[in-house]
Amino acid sequence: MRGRGSGNDSSQSRAVDPGTARVLAHLDAHAKVLQGLQAEAAVIVGIADAVAAALQAGHKLIAFGNGGSAADAEHLAAELVGRYVTDRPALPAMALTTNSSSLTALANDYGYGAVFTRQIEALGRPGDVAVGITTSGKSENVLRGLEAAKKAGLVTVALTGAAGVALPGVDFGLAVPSSFTPVVQEAHIAAIHCICELVEQRWLVDGAR
Repeated sequence: MRGRGSGNDSSQSRAVDPGTARVLAHLDAHAKVLQGLQAEAAVIVGIADAVAAALQAGHKLIAFGNGGSAADAEHLAAELVGRYVTDRPALPAMALTTNSSSLTALANDYGYGAVFTRQIEALGRPGDVAVGITTSGKSENVLRGLEAAKKAGLVTVALTGAAGVALPGVDFGLAVPSSFTPVVQEAHIAAIHCICELVEQRWLVDGAR
């Protein structure tokens, strides 16, 4: 029989290898940020309502960002053009990061800061929704794209990290309560999925009227 003080007592904490510890730390940070994002639920609903209203009025969604945020912009557009969960009519949405010829021509001729501005000027119309995604809240080309969208009469949405909380001039700003880029990106995807779910629901309920 083992004594109460035995080092083999299963109630004692076991050593965790470094790899597992890293995974657990990342998942813990992820969970805490998502919990903090709950305070922004009303903002997410507001964004979804604005997107649904624009699409139902015959307008479109335009999304853009850099790197991982470019992938998030394309993800958002794909969920609307295809489907999120439920079959319904295709919804007009596009990402400004998929045309390599336009991106490289604009970067070469006007500078990288103008790659979204020029596309907004060409493709954006009053009543459309522009979604700019920047984890830092400081990406020049994204901020300039949002400024151009606002000037052109588009509804503007910014998805940022904590540093973007005071981003001026946008109609809707969702600032994830973290400055750790990977976790901010994960929270952006969670928010994007919430938006798509609500847009799809509103389209199926309200769009059928």
